[in-house]
Amino acid sequence: MTRIIINGCNGMMGKTIAAIAKEDADTTVAAGIDIASDDRNEYPVFSEISKCNAEADVLIDFSIAGALDGLLRYAEEKKMPLVLCTTGYSEVQIEKIQKASEYLTIFRSPNMSLGINILMKLVKEAASILAAEGFDVEVVERHHRLKIDAPSGTALALADSVNEAMGHQYEYIMDRSGRREKRGKKEIGISAVRGGTIVGEHDVLFAGIDEVITLSHAAYSKSVFAKGAVAAAKYLAGKPTGYYTMTDVVHQS
Repeated sequence: MTRIIINGCNGMMGKTIAAIAKEDADTTVAAGIDIASDDRNEYPVFSEISKCNAEADVLIDFSIAGALDGLLRYAEEKKMPLVLCTTGYSEVQIEKIQKASEYLTIFRSPNMSLGINILMKLVKEAASILAAEGFDVEVVERHHRLKIDAPSGTALALADSVNEAMGHQYEYIMDRSGRREKRGKKEIGISAVRGGTIVGEHDVLFAGIDEVITLSHAAYSKSVFAKGAVAAAKYLAGKPTGYYTMTDVVHQS
């Protein structure tokens, strides 16, 4: 039985993770951390992570990027594995996470969906052929109106998949409104749409002469991300120090 602490337990994703964990015979929610209260919680909830004294095997974070320092301190103190599902980390924070994985057990993925991780693999394979043949690459992502960061971490990861396949030759262009020039050959345009209740949609367009190939993924429920988070937590419990990703979980399945 994997005992889980959920940081951000009363947010939309936190509640979904708790529901998925409840239905999973191999997991249980030991505690939650959230500044917001909810009488419907079936487990103890602490307003600050430093106050949490629950016995657990792994901590899942689906909150905000600003919570990172407190999470790393707690994980080091409790010697507890971390599943980091939050997006919007800065370059400095990503470096901090990677460095912390030298003495902590950390899982991080820009998207917890199995489908997205398969898409990244397909995009990398397509780029090695199509981008090499001169196809232009654009990434378009769409999310709900409440999402704070843009572009999404997944959009950047998809762009990175292309860039890795092409030897990191490409520049990312987030905004063309101030540019009065033709599109460069070594550009990846990344566009963000925010509106309504869109859970998450990502398109990677390979635009050539007289043809366009689009690789797409659409999430219709947040449960796909919650299932991935719970799967990652079960995978990470008991693992040695290091940096793990959804690729590790997928290969184990």
